[in-house]
Amino acid sequence: MAEATYYGTGRRKTSVARVRLVPGQGNITINGRDLKDYFDLATLELIIKQPLELTGTTTAYDVIANVKGGGRTGQAGAIRHGISRALLDVDGDYRKVLKVAGLLTRDPRMKERKKYGLKKARKASQFSKR
Repeated sequence: MAEATYYGTGRRKTSVARVRLVPGQGNITINGRDLKDYFDLATLELIIKQPLELTGTTTAYDVIANVKGGGRTGQAGAIRHGISRALLDVDGDYRKVLKVAGLLTRDPRMKERKKYGLKKARKASQFSKR
């Protein structure tokens, strides 16, 4: 019989992560590479592992993630959001723990669009009265 697979999509800024949770030993693979190879900063590894540690499932599932767009920090946040959503499919009782930690809320902060007549989103050319 096939193993149970749980899916979750996470987003942050311009990053989108498609996350799969498969029963395993706790290996994390991102875009076909190991976690330590993909993210060189230890803080980003802590961000990704946060939902697994809160629910006590660090060694219960292997995480396979495909992530596109944005920078490294945005990608780590998107993966964390995707893992949190996938854990809800595993067990609905995790919702309270994840919700209190703020891991189910999508981070709405994005780059503001450029407006016409301005150089950037809010930067205008210098004003002179004369």
